[in-house]
Amino acid sequence: MEDAHWTLPSSGKPAPAVNEAYQIASEKLSQIDDILELCRKSGAKCNGAGASRSITVEYLHQPYVVSLRDAEISTGENAPALPTREKLLILHYLLSAKGTPPSGKLITFQELPEGHVYYPTFLKRSVQPLVSNFGSEPRLLLQPAEKLGAKAVELGDASVAITAFPRVPVIIVLWKGDEEFEAGGSILFDAGISDYLPTEDITILCETISWKLIKAKPIK
Repeated sequence: MEDAHWTLPSSGKPAPAVNEAYQIASEKLSQIDDILELCRKSGAKCNGAGASRSITVEYLHQPYVVSLRDAEISTGENAPALPTREKLLILHYLLSAKGTPPSGKLITFQELPEGHVYYPTFLKRSVQPLVSNFGSEPRLLLQPAEKLGAKAVELGDASVAITAFPRVPVIIVLWKGDEEFEAGGSILFDAGISDYLPTEDITILCETISWKLIKAKPIK
């Protein structure tokens, strides 16, 4: 199977809509009184006090600092800058987190609320690009996944668990294609993921992860 060349797809929302959603999320964050409880639920860290107070949260193995004054998100020392849609994911995670313990049960995307509605987009933008790029040699997934702090797990022909946020593991599973069977793949989640992100955001998160993995794929 030949590798496909992929770029990060549009979220489906025009830039003004993403910016408006970011503004709404920023305002909601500024109205939260109990920041310590928010940090407890999300696994984030509260920094400072008063007007300079901020939150540090891990996103894809990098720390990001969220100002509580204006919800501006800055990077840690080695963390890459983020586009607005990824910053919005961080705010939505902080606002949605319920502190639910891991269930220990894995579910597919179709089992998420309205997962069947978003599944065609999820399959096209998240799963198929991974299969196209790694399906012939699934173990090539492991090296770029390490850059996102992933750990190998024993599923399929190659699989990794990526901690997207402190309470949101994302498990990618690939099956190798050959002359008899086509390559395949799946992305699995802890059953409690909807207590941390809405389904639409999970779609965007997964396609973002897929793009980052493909971009970092080792050149043979």
